[in-house]
This record gives sequence, C-alpha cells and structure tokens, in this order.
Amino acid sequence: MLYRVSVTPAPGQPDGRGAEVQAEAAALGIGGIERIETATLYFLEGQLSQAEQERLAEALLADPVVERCRWEPSDGSEAGAPPGARVVEVAFLPGVTDAVAESLLTGARLLGVGGLAWAATARRYVVYGSLDEADLHRFARALLANELIQAYRLGPVRPLRAGQPRPTPWVETLPLRAASPQALARLSRERLLSLDAGEMAAIQRHFAGAGRDPTDVELETLAQTWSEHCVHKTFRALVEYREYEGSRLVRSERIDGLLDTFIRAATERIAAPWVRSAFADNAGIIDFDGAHELSFKVETHNHPSALEPFGGANTGVGGVVRDIIGVSARPIANTDVLCFGPQDLPFSSLPPGVLHPRRVCSGVIAGIEDYGNKMGIPTVNGAILFDPGYTANPLVFCGCVGIAPQGLHRNDARPGDRVLVIGGRTGRDGLHGATFSSAELTHQTGALAAGAVQIGNPITEKLVLEAVLAARDRGLYTAITDCGAGGLSSAVGEMGRRVGATIQLERVPLKYQGLRPWEIWLSESQERMVLAVPPEHVEAVLEICRARDVEATDIGE
Repeated sequence: MLYRVSVTPAPGQPDGRGAEVQAEAAALGIGGIERIETATLYFLEGQLSQAEQERLAEALLADPVVERCRWEPSDGSEAGAPPGARVVEVAFLPGVTDAVAESLLTGARLLGVGGLAWAATARRYVVYGSLDEADLHRFARALLANELIQAYRLGPVRPLRAGQPRPTPWVETLPLRAASPQALARLSRERLLSLDAGEMAAIQRHFAGAGRDPTDVELETLAQTWSEHCVHKTFRALVEYREYEGSRLVRSERIDGLLDTFIRAATERIAAPWVRSAFADNAGIIDFDGAHELSFKVETHNHPSALEPFGGANTGVGGVVRDIIGVSARPIANTDVLCFGPQDLPFSSLPPGVLHPRRVCSGVIAGIEDYGNKMGIPTVNGAILFDPGYTANPLVFCGCVGIAPQGLHRNDARPGDRVLVIGGRTGRDGLHGATFSSAELTHQTGALAAGAVQIGNPITEKLVLEAVLAARDRGLYTAITDCGAGGLSSAVGEMGRRVGATIQLERVPLKYQGLRPWEIWLSESQERMVLAVPPEHVEAVLEICRARDVEATDIGE
C-alpha cells in the first residue's frame, strides 16, 4: 500500500521555506506572488498499522511542537489548490539519491516498524498571486526544480521507482578497429567519453594490435582513466609561454607540464622533513607533533555545481572528506573558495542552459553547509568572489583537513587480500563524472550529462568514517581508498596496481536492478570506500560494519 504524508508548519508557526522562496523570486524579478506555503511530502510503501503510522509521524516525520502531519490519499486527490492559489509539487527523478528517504527507512527499522518497504520525499508549494500557467512554469524552473535531478508538476506528483529490465547485450563489444575517424568521434560524443581524436585513435591502434575490439567496460575504463579529473591533462600539457613588452618578445619558454615543473617541483625542492606523503595517496600528509599527522586534500567541483549547485557542492565536500578517510584519518575541518557570477544579473543576460548565479550561489552554500554539519565537521575558513567570468561555470574549491595517530595508515595491498566495498550502494548517479570534467560546458551539457550529477548522503559517510577508524585501530586492513572519480575502476585499479585484482561485479550491492557491468564498474555513487583485507580479518571488518549499520560486501581478491 502507498501512503502520502504531508508535513506543514503548525498554525501560528512561520513558513521559513515559503518566505525564502518568495524573497528569491522577488530578487530575480519574478512578480505576481503574494504568498507561498510549503509542505514536505513523504511517500511510504508498505503495510503500516494505525499505531505504526502514529509512531512514524511522531518520531520521524514531523516535530510535533512546530509541525503538523497529515496522512492523505496516495493519488493526491485531497491535495488540490486552495481558492486563489496554484500548486507545484517537486520530486526526485528515478535513480537520484534521496538521502532523507534513506534515513527514514533506517529510522523506521530502528523503531521496530518493519512494514515500511520503500520511501521517497517531495516538496509541495502553494503559490498565491496572479501568476498564469506560463509564469508558474517559469517560476518552477527558475527556483523550485532542477530538471536534471527533479520533476515538477502543476498539481499532485507521484514519485517513480528506479530500475529497468536487464539490457541486451549484457556486455557489449564495440567495433572500434574498423571505425573511421568520423565514427570514432561520434562514439566518443555519444558515450560521453570526452576523448579527442588522437586519444580515440590511440585506443584503436592498441586494440588493432591486440587483434580484437574492446568491450564497453574496457573503453569506458580508458576514458575515465584519461579524463581531466584523473590525469590532469591541462596541468600536464606542454605550454608555450611568451612574454612581450609592447610588440617586443622578451621571454620565451617551453614548459613541460605545470604540475611537474612548478607544483611537484616546488615540493621536491623544499624537501621539508615534516612532509610524510605528497602526490602519492588520497591526500597529502605532514607531521604534526611527533605523535600525530595532519592530512590535507583540496579539489574543485565546478562542472557538477554548475548543473546542480546543491548536489555538486555537497559531493565536492563529501569527496575531499572521503579522501581524508582514505588516508586513515579523522576529518576535523573543511575549507572552501567559491567564485560566482553577479548576483543581480538580469535573466535576459543569462546564456542558454545556465542557472542564474544567485541560484548557483545559494545552492552551493547550502550543499557545503549540509554535508559538513551532518558529519560534524566545521567549515573554518574560506573566500568568496563575484565576477562575470564565473556566470556559466562557478569555481567551487573544496578542502578538508584530517588528523590521525602516526604510523596507522596502510597502503600496501598484498596478494590474497580480499576486496571489500563498504558504505553506500551503487547506482547510475555519477556516471561519466570523471569524463564530464574533460567536457566543455555548453547549453546542451545538462541534458547530455545529467547522469554525472551526484547527490550525497553525509549520514552514511559519518557511519563509514567510524567503521574505518575502528578497523584502522585494530590493524585489520592493508590498504584503503575511496570510490571517487571512476568509481570502482579507479579505486580497485589504484589499490591493486602492483598485485592485480579480480572483481566479481555481480556481488556489488546495487540501489536497483538493471545496471550494466560497465555502469557498476564506473558508477560514482557516493559514500563508498574500498578496503584490502587479509582473509583472516574479513569477518572482524564485517562485524565492525554491522555494529555501525554500514553495508559491507566482499567483491573479489
């Protein structure tokens, strides 16, 4: 049975969300709105007794002091618009992570409510004013829903489950050897590989020499491995530098990669004795006080934040936090540098397909705040800049600092170790996230690369953190890394680079059925860590995870 539950502010309580949206609409020049009332919607599937419904409402769905909870017909037949108002409801698209719903299912289980099988959340906006239907659509697209991850409807919405029948063929062989240059370019474009003509030709030559065509798993793996995010092609590129005074050339220099020539070279030239690790692990590590070490990691999450500001920044923070966990440390502080377009930019000046900088700014800040707060990690410093150059693509530079006892981090996987994946399940969210970093942002990017957008669940990552540190303190693993760009393909590849690995993809826990093998292998679903564990320690790690409600699965050797 499907239940629909509406949670609204109690009589006399302010509707903060409604007031915020109305103010944002006014700031963007959307007029005709007199008042907005909001509700959080929960869709619950299962068999729930009256007592269980009341228990869920009181303990999980609503704060009885300031909110009211109402159980409604699942078809929304009682959710019509009041006189003088229009209704917009917004729900996540199938397959998009719904972190609140996941926490609700966990909470119900802990409460002993076993009849709840599935949950989803949505938002309801009751808009009073003089907006006609066209204005309401413009308002919904501008402020209420991001159509990369959400669907909206003028009226009651009904969330859909993810999943699809198993595709055929299950593993696809791609006819690469006989492909023309035009066909190679089309293949790269259609599969969102973001590989240029030279790179596609190099792959073609390799498989021609091997006497066979690649599978989709192999080609997708190469594409993410050669992506901007994973190999920093821009920083490694050959740079022809020329400096002029007027028309006179005063300096000419060929720089063989900014990364090696300046960034890595500076670290090696200084050769500080307190640097424990640099350019070799998930994060840099330095000595702190002789007994502890500090770890640092920073990275950008620009493209995802341009498409879905909250999720992009949210997972940007989550990614650097996981990198700190990936060097066996406890994250203790976050930092960020943010650059956006002008907040008062007229809508008429927006490039096609670009979110307004005001919406990007508020979404990014909310995403950073959400992840850090829910993990108990403060944002201790940062910077912000507004400039027209960041209108189409913001800068979202996330950083994290961690601390750990010296000598406990291990990064030496051995033959025979079991490969365990712990934390979140695998879905299609984040597919092509690595190759997306190499793509040029255009007005079509959102429609083509929607799968690259990820949504985080910091509660899951907090539980994963505590499980990892417990295993670290007992010396139960020999290597650890996170599932970031490239998913399992990068994590297992990095961890097994010296000894190799055999992975059984059918063992990987999935959010829903229907994923192809390459999707399981490349997915960038969040909150996942990979550990190399000696066989004699596997059960101990699994027990640590069970005690903390963290899913853990042995997926290979």
